[in-house]
Amino acid sequence: MEAGQRDERFLYMISCFRPRLQQFIRVQPVLDRLPSLSEEERQNVRAAALQRGEVAGAAELLRAVERGPRGCGWFHEFLQALEHGGCSLAACYANPSLSQLPSPAEEADHDLCVQLVQLLHGTLVDRMRAVQVAEKCLQMGIFQEEDLDRIHTVTDNRGNRDGARELLSRIVQKKDWFSSFLVALRETQHEDLADDLSGNTGENRQNGIENSTSEETEVTSQPSYAIVEDLKQQENVNDSFGSENSVLETSMGENSVDSDVSTGDGRVSNLHENLGQSCTTSDSGMFPFYEDEEERRASCEPELTLRDYQMEVAKPALNGENIIICLPTGTGKTRVAVYVAKDHLDKKKRASEPGKVIVLVNKVPLVEQHLESEFQPFLKRWYQVIGLSGNSQLKISFPEVVRRNDVIISTAQILENSLLNADKEDEEGVFFFFPPDFSLIIIDECHHTQKEGVYNNIMRRYLKEKMKNRKLAKVNKPLIPQPQILGLTASPGVGGATSHSKAEKHILKICANLDAHRIMTVVEHAAQLKNQMKEPSKKTVVANDKKRDPFREEIIRIMTEIQNYCQLHPKSEFGTQTYEQWVIREERRAAKEEKRKERVCAEHLKKYNDALLINDSIRMVDAYNHLKNFCKEEKSKKTVRSDDDDDDEPAVSKQDETDEFLIGLFHAKKKQLKKLARKPEHENEKLIQLRNTLMEEFSKIEEPRGIIFTNTRLSAIALFQWIQENPKFEEVGIKAHYLIGSGHNSEMKPMTQNEQKEVLDKFRCGNVNLLIATTVAEEGLDIKECNIVIRYGLVTNEIAMVQARGRARADESTYALVASNGSGAIEREDVNIFREEMMYKAIQRVQKMPQEEYLNKIESFQLQSIMEKQMKAKRDQCKTYKKNPSLITFLCKNCHKLVCSGEDIQVIEDMHHVSVKKDFQSLYHTRENKTLQDKRADYQTNGEIICKDCGQAWGNMMVHRGLDLPCLKIKNFVVVFADKKITKQIFKKWGELPIRFPSFDYAAHCPSSDED
Repeated sequence: MEAGQRDERFLYMISCFRPRLQQFIRVQPVLDRLPSLSEEERQNVRAAALQRGEVAGAAELLRAVERGPRGCGWFHEFLQALEHGGCSLAACYANPSLSQLPSPAEEADHDLCVQLVQLLHGTLVDRMRAVQVAEKCLQMGIFQEEDLDRIHTVTDNRGNRDGARELLSRIVQKKDWFSSFLVALRETQHEDLADDLSGNTGENRQNGIENSTSEETEVTSQPSYAIVEDLKQQENVNDSFGSENSVLETSMGENSVDSDVSTGDGRVSNLHENLGQSCTTSDSGMFPFYEDEEERRASCEPELTLRDYQMEVAKPALNGENIIICLPTGTGKTRVAVYVAKDHLDKKKRASEPGKVIVLVNKVPLVEQHLESEFQPFLKRWYQVIGLSGNSQLKISFPEVVRRNDVIISTAQILENSLLNADKEDEEGVFFFFPPDFSLIIIDECHHTQKEGVYNNIMRRYLKEKMKNRKLAKVNKPLIPQPQILGLTASPGVGGATSHSKAEKHILKICANLDAHRIMTVVEHAAQLKNQMKEPSKKTVVANDKKRDPFREEIIRIMTEIQNYCQLHPKSEFGTQTYEQWVIREERRAAKEEKRKERVCAEHLKKYNDALLINDSIRMVDAYNHLKNFCKEEKSKKTVRSDDDDDDEPAVSKQDETDEFLIGLFHAKKKQLKKLARKPEHENEKLIQLRNTLMEEFSKIEEPRGIIFTNTRLSAIALFQWIQENPKFEEVGIKAHYLIGSGHNSEMKPMTQNEQKEVLDKFRCGNVNLLIATTVAEEGLDIKECNIVIRYGLVTNEIAMVQARGRARADESTYALVASNGSGAIEREDVNIFREEMMYKAIQRVQKMPQEEYLNKIESFQLQSIMEKQMKAKRDQCKTYKKNPSLITFLCKNCHKLVCSGEDIQVIEDMHHVSVKKDFQSLYHTRENKTLQDKRADYQTNGEIICKDCGQAWGNMMVHRGLDLPCLKIKNFVVVFADKKITKQIFKKWGELPIRFPSFDYAAHCPSSDED
């Protein structure tokens, strides 16, 4: 084709498809790639886009192209600018070859796709997490970096809603966008939005349902016409869409579109005003058609079905029995629970009986996970579903939440607190368990229903009601309604059993605690379950710990010098748990005996022992930094400034001889320790083996994902830093992040629930492909299947082993233990493997037990559990110090000066113990506490209170309803009893102190309201 003919054909394409091109062109990215345009034309185009919008800017750009002058290769330049400027769909219309020109049917499809987005625009904007979806779109090749940058900027500056609007306005301008957009939504945990757009019947949803035909699979990936009809009735669609809707109805009814429908009349230009710009063609040319209205409407509702092996274990529960379902990690336990819950509520509804379901979980993130991924998508069309946790913003009472909803997903502690409050409020002595219409309790990770766990506390109430019903039945009185119980677990464990009989006893106790009529495992459909499971290959990587470690030797020399100074001589080895236990006992003993020298030395010895443990698992530099930060903190505590002092005044040192010896000893050795810590030839052998394992596993798979389990938050963060600082990991594509707990029971800063969720989202979409996690990731959390799971020196029990191994459920996955040969971890892992086999055999024996024998044993364990609880309650009651709280006093743990008496302590919300002593402020200084600032963002002040005489920490300042109050930590004091043989004691928690303090009297301490 000659150049002149080619130019004419190109200009003809522009004139034919001008309305579409104006909708699909983003001006600025295209302008950046058109060097042939003059600067004046560029300014005109930019001004039009800025003043009158993108469509006007695109129209001005097309006019500039048509006006010329046009040099050699101008049309190729323009096509490349469209393609690389993120306007791939516009390039399809402008290309004179017609090779990529959408057909009329595809244009009709595209109009429907955009109509669906338009109808669901409000829902998408409200519920879509813009940045996560945009990142997934970039990964899938739908978006370019410029799209993601813009969405990031809009979200950061104007919020998620505007970010979502920006995403929607951009994605409909991309070629083949619709199906990819659905995938992006699903993989970023927006399944409900994807279902609404596609009309998914639920048959191809993850984690549970096999497609019966390829046609069904095809249907669920396309936009559903039924949605358009449903949404038009559910939402007040603006009258401006009337003509477009009629066009859609006509085209869908005839299954064809006139060939000239979109070439020149421009009627598409008004179709998508809600999106700001745009419409596009979807990548498919077929939509589902339905014979009648009923079939069309059914397509909108997710269909909940189970695989054969899931149905096998669910059957007794569907018949109303109390059971425990034992299924391996990743095989759909929660899906079974959803099915049972729906079946239960459906039956109650048909029988016109009240029915409600409560799903109990033991971790806060599981509330949102179960709500959004499982229960809400499948139940929301029929039942009210809500999630409750400590993070919930809902401020109404628990009974009111129960009244308003059909399914409640809650942390067990929320329910337990509600029951305890109900006990307190019940003045007439009527025992309260659940509202009478609560009919099904589902307990997730039910192997925790033992001892004094919160699950077991709840179930003991149930068992008491069961025993009470037996007595009522004997005298022909009406029975108290009791809910059905469904327990879910991947591994009930053996409770530390060393024999088959004890393992069987443990399984029976769990069944008794849950009042389970049977424990269900897959038998008949074991082959199907095996196909669903992906058993990883297992390997053990042994690190040689015989290598000389000069850093460790230097730490031991320092510890020996401290021991000689204070005359403490342990029998335990340095750097072991037994040494740590010994030194903690010595510190407590010295505090009670007012031997400050020994107490402070023991405190320092514990920190040096911590450093040895850190050195054993991670880097020498991490151990060195741990010691350096501790000594820096200790020195700052002993150097205090009066609250009234000017900043220019010199601080006063509170160090005594022992403080000077200990701090001086570290500073004398500091340079040598730092030097040794930086020598790579003394690197931890376990880290070398870990590096080799990671390099091997991440090199042999195209898109690997992995988890490293480690035992502390410190080690998780340190391993993350080690990977970040090693360029070799980046070369094999490792993108790591740590995942740690949200509790405040550690010296390390916790992760918030939102931070955990953000990391898991990045892991799902591939922005992070290696998690370094503490035990928080072992069970429950919905983590994408992994190719490699490594337990880095962390070996606990058989339950944790099974849960961790269950994370390695991708194809050709590996489960590895990396440990040193002298740590005992390898031996403990072998014990866990033995216990796992023992557990499965114990379950089989329990299942084969005659029903009468089984029920007799269950009842015996239930009576034993109730009696043990009653005995414990009596012991606790006897421990309560009935006399006047003024008979106890509190001494500073470090200098032993009198701080306050028991009558000066009052309690806020049954948790915070504050001193109300009038002259208490004269006894302490306040100082900034960086650790507290990191850990307690909800506190309005982060001041730490320390002893004015010795610098010992006592607690923190807290704000309660506008009052600044000193909140004390009992572990920082010696408690003196006036009328006991053992007069001095140390307590870790206030709950251990056998005395009940009065509640805080706000009125007595609130300033006069006369003052403004």
